[in-house]
Amino acid sequence: MLLSKSCVYGVQAAIYMASLPRNEYVAIQEIARELNISFHFLTKVLQNLTQAGLMVSYRGPNGGIALARPTSSINLADIIDAIDGSDIFHECLFGLPGCGIADPCPAHENWSTMRARLHNLCHMLTLEELGKRANQLNVRLANASVPMKPATLIAAITNSSQAPIEK
Repeated sequence: MLLSKSCVYGVQAAIYMASLPRNEYVAIQEIARELNISFHFLTKVLQNLTQAGLMVSYRGPNGGIALARPTSSINLADIIDAIDGSDIFHECLFGLPGCGIADPCPAHENWSTMRARLHNLCHMLTLEELGKRANQLNVRLANASVPMKPATLIAAITNSSQAPIEK
């Protein structure tokens, strides 16, 4: 896995929030429950996203966490950079210092091409697009033990009878 577990959880939480019908404060406990992530671990991950200005938090009975900007202006690279840094887009696949054209590692030529494609993809994919895909395709965001998929969860939250609740 190229991304740390923290980063994967941050991405999952951000997409989950982007998949909701409105950008409003969501309790971290709800996100942790729906994505099957430890509440305490997720809280630390979301602190990184808050410090990076991607999310805002609010304490109190109606508090929680919300996206700080429109979903169309937050891309996957923003989240990765806030949690893991941008090394994935610049470093050697094997972590060898000085790897480059003059002193390449065995995978340099292939990895540098793939790394550039990954960089472009992560900058192109916005939370808006990922949130829409999560809903339209009814894909899962986390481990299979998660009780509901985003579209089903949204239907349950809005009391819509159009989508059955999965168990």
